[in-house]
Amino acid sequence: MKTFLSILMIFASFQAISQTPPSKEIQIKMAVLAAPEDQRADATVYGYDAKGEVILLRQGTNKTVCLADDSTREGLSVSCYHISAQPFMARGWDLRKEGKNADEIFKIREAESKSGKLRLPDQGSLLNALTADEKDVNWTTGEAKNTYTRSVVYIPWATAESTGLPLKPAAPGLPWIMDPGTHRAHIMINPARD
Repeated sequence: MKTFLSILMIFASFQAISQTPPSKEIQIKMAVLAAPEDQRADATVYGYDAKGEVILLRQGTNKTVCLADDSTREGLSVSCYHISAQPFMARGWDLRKEGKNADEIFKIREAESKSGKLRLPDQGSLLNALTADEKDVNWTTGEAKNTYTRSVVYIPWATAESTGLPLKPAAPGLPWIMDPGTHRAHIMINPARD
């Protein structure tokens, strides 16, 4: 029994350690991987503190904002987006902090954007999301291999009828519309995986 408890305590300690966010420098280095190369050096970067709350890591000077990986989730997932999406993103962070689930967040932001309370991303603004499997990430050096990037182009309130976009990709890598007719309508571009 003592051996089992010792193993359990070691596992619990490892889990707690693995959920601690990397250093500020590593979070920044990895977050900007989702940005176009010419926008990385001057991008604003948000990351996570030891409590798991979103914090500003670096104030940038261009119109690109990046979000570091959430260390409580397996693998790497970072994103960079146009600054016009920041009110939309920040509202989602606040609602998550309040304990709201994805469906509740969607409904609240939908209502707030319809009322004009919440500013939506500019029509045609871009978000890139870069991911990698846990085995392909070095959290000490901030290096990642075998990464995959998908893109989102925001087109609030647009529909398949207003854009001619299909509701699912016609083939790998071709664009399609997701969440049509809502505040979160966007063009999805998922390149074919190697």
